[in-house]
Order: sequence, then C-alpha cells, then structure tokens
Amino acid sequence: MKGFVRLVRTLPLRSRLSLLTAAAVAFAVAAVSVTCWFIVRDQLYNQVDEQLESAQVSPPLLQSMLRNCQLAEPQDLQQPPSSPIVTIFYSDGSTCTNPINPTVPVQSADLEVAKGTAHSATHSATADNGAEMRVYSQQVLDGKTGQVQNGIAVSIAKPLKDVTAPLSSLAWILLIVSGIGVVVAGAAGLWVARAGLRPVDKLTEAVENVARTEDLTIRIPVGDDSEDEIARLSRSFNSMTASLASSRELQQQLIADAGHELRTPLTSLRTNIELLTRSEETGRPIPPADRKALLASVKAQMTELAALIGDLQTLSRSDAGTPADRVQVVALQDTVESALRRARLRGPELTITADVHPWFVRAEPTALERAIVNILDNAVKFSPEGGAIDVALRGGELTVRDYGPGVAADELPHVFDRFWRSPSARALPGSGLGLSIVARTVQESGGDVALGPAPGGGTVATIRLPGAPTPPPALDGG
Repeated sequence: MKGFVRLVRTLPLRSRLSLLTAAAVAFAVAAVSVTCWFIVRDQLYNQVDEQLESAQVSPPLLQSMLRNCQLAEPQDLQQPPSSPIVTIFYSDGSTCTNPINPTVPVQSADLEVAKGTAHSATHSATADNGAEMRVYSQQVLDGKTGQVQNGIAVSIAKPLKDVTAPLSSLAWILLIVSGIGVVVAGAAGLWVARAGLRPVDKLTEAVENVARTEDLTIRIPVGDDSEDEIARLSRSFNSMTASLASSRELQQQLIADAGHELRTPLTSLRTNIELLTRSEETGRPIPPADRKALLASVKAQMTELAALIGDLQTLSRSDAGTPADRVQVVALQDTVESALRRARLRGPELTITADVHPWFVRAEPTALERAIVNILDNAVKFSPEGGAIDVALRGGELTVRDYGPGVAADELPHVFDRFWRSPSARALPGSGLGLSIVARTVQESGGDVALGPAPGGGTVATIRLPGAPTPPPALDGG
C-alpha cells in the first residue's frame, strides 16, 4: 500500500486526478453492483421460498410414498419432470423419497421439524447429484384426525438453477458495465483534469517565463466574473508581479537618485582633494586662509556624505519593516523633549516653545526619535535668524510650526518623496530623505503625517500616532 502511495505521488497532477477519479468511480460502481446483486439474489430466493411454502403435498401422494418406501425394493413413482422433490424423513434421520429423484440430505433444522420443536424450516442444501437445492420442511398432519404426527415430516426441494443462472448472468453484466464505467470515468477524469488545469499551465508558463526573462510586465488574463480558486491564484500572481515591478522601479529610482545625490558631494570632494594634492606635488603652497577654507569645505562635504549614507541606511531598514522584538511602548513626550534638546543646540538663535502632554505609543524608540528630530531639523533649517518654532503634543497629535518661507502649494504633494528638494532649498544642506524617513517611520507605527501652510505664514507639520495618555500597567510598574 505504501509503495502504491509513493507511486501515485510521483505521477503528474493530471494522472493523479485521473487515477483518483477512476478509483472513486470504481469504488462507487463496485458498491452499487454488489448491493444490486445481493438485492436481486434475496428477491429470487424469496420467490423460490414463497413457491415452496405454497406447494402442498397431497395426502394420496404422501400415502403412496410411504407404502412404496415400505417395500423391499421401492419402485419409481411417475411424476412430472418439473415437480419438486418430496422427501419424507423421520426424527431419527431416516428418509423416504421417490427413487428417481436425487437424495437431499436432512439437516438439523429438518429434524427439529420432525421432532415437533419447529413448525417449519427453510434452507439450502446440495443433493447427492451435486445440484444446489432450496428446501422447505413442514410437519405432517394425520389425514383422519388432522393432528400433527410427531416423529415424521416432509420436505419439498426445488433446484436453484433458476436462481443461480440469472445471478451468474447478472454478475457478468455488472462486471462488464463496471469495467466500462471505470474506463469511461478515467478518460473523463483525464479530460476534466486537462481542462481544469489549463489555467494552472498558463500560470506555470508565466512563472517560468518570469524566472527566465525577469520580465515583470507579464499578466495572466482573468475574467472579471471569475471567482474560483484558479482565478484568485491568477489575480494573486498578477498582484505579486505588479508589486515586484513597482518595487524594482522604486529600487532603480532609489539607485538613480542616490547616485545623483552622491555625485555632487563626491565631485566637490574630489576637486578639493585634487587641489590639495596638486599643491603638494608642485610645491606651490595654498594661502593659509584658502587652505583653511578648503579643509573646512572637505570636512563639510564628508559630513554631508556621511549624513546621506546614514539616511539611505535608515530608509532601507524602514523598507524592510520593523522587527516585532524592537517595537516597544514609548513615552512620546520624553522622545519629543529629547529631540527638542538636540534642536535647540542646532538652532541656538531660535526661540523654541513647547507644550507637551503625556502620550504613550507602540513604536521603535530610535526610529521614532530620528523622525521627530528630522521634523524639528526641517523647521530649524527654514526658520529665519531669530525666528520662533512652536511645538505642541496633545492627544497623540504632535505639531511643529515654523515661521519660515513656507512651501508652495504645487510642491506639497512631493515633500515626502525620496530625494525631493524644493528648488529654493537646493543650496541648503540636506539629502532630501529626512521627510521620507519621517513618513515611513510614522506609517510603521500606525500613524500619519502631513505638512501644510500655517496661518499667517510658515509651515506646520502634524504627526498623529495611536496610543493612550497613560502607560500600560506593565510600563507603570504593575
């Protein structure tokens, strides 16, 4: 059985479906055929039993047989060929029958009838000539008194050839019909498997084509009204390839944008280093003031390059998702206070006011603080000298408002795009990734972020994060 199961598992899916269909049909047909055969057999046996029970042995025939059996050499009694075999038997097992008939052996059920412990008995028996017989035994009544005669009974036997022959024919017919049914079922199963798996073949070809050519534009046609499993699988494959294509485009765009952003500081850094190298090679010293400015420029460009690489690493970690073990319950008010201290160091000439109320969220602490620092750095960068920045945290909504030049209406849809920088801010330091990191971090924490013009001028950034004003019991020491 195990070998058969292993063999089935090695077959192609179509062959397995065809084999299983044929096996299921064969089992059903066999069950129906066997049930039909037994029902017909029981019906035929019942008919024979009814015929035997309705047959009556006439008293003259019974007396004639008794007298004949008492003779030294019993004579053959004439009777029609189709007549049943009548046998007289006694409680001691002795029998008396017509010599021309085959002898039907007496069974224990017949003896019970002769002894008077049973009224009648019906059973099958094999005559001495090998013929299968159906036997019905009954008690013998006294012809004068009508009383049952104990110690003697009579049996009526009929050959079963009228039953066994039709049953044999029926068995062959059922066997042939079952065989044809199994063959037809196997062919139908193969056809159904081919028709049903045709969409799977298309899907397999599409997957193999994608694996071979890496062409993610391939789509499998699916009917609008199709809701079966194959249609769902095809839609899932189309969605997967569309997502992969979009991811590849974003990856290529990221590489292109990163290359473009890296080119500028690298070019400037290379130029400055070549100037320093040429000065050393030619022996023509650079004036001290110019040399100091050149070294300061190199340091600034290296700082900008390091910041850009750091932003790219942060963004790539955000794209990969936040591991569950790094998510914690964070006191947002403490994170905001920490970010405010860093912002005041970067803009000492600015007036930064804060109205912070308790709020607890689930997030990655480091990434959340980096996002808030980026929002505050953006406000510091665009605030005029001696300006002000208003920060407020109420009910899970953090707002950062500056009084700078603001953002043009046509630029607002792009502020959270990677490497996007306003034309008016191209001269300022930055990589164009800060707000993109903010948006990704906030979304990872289940919140949303928006940037828009503030009343009276400037820009207001709003971060909303789900949470609660009180910490969970575990965080509160409970």
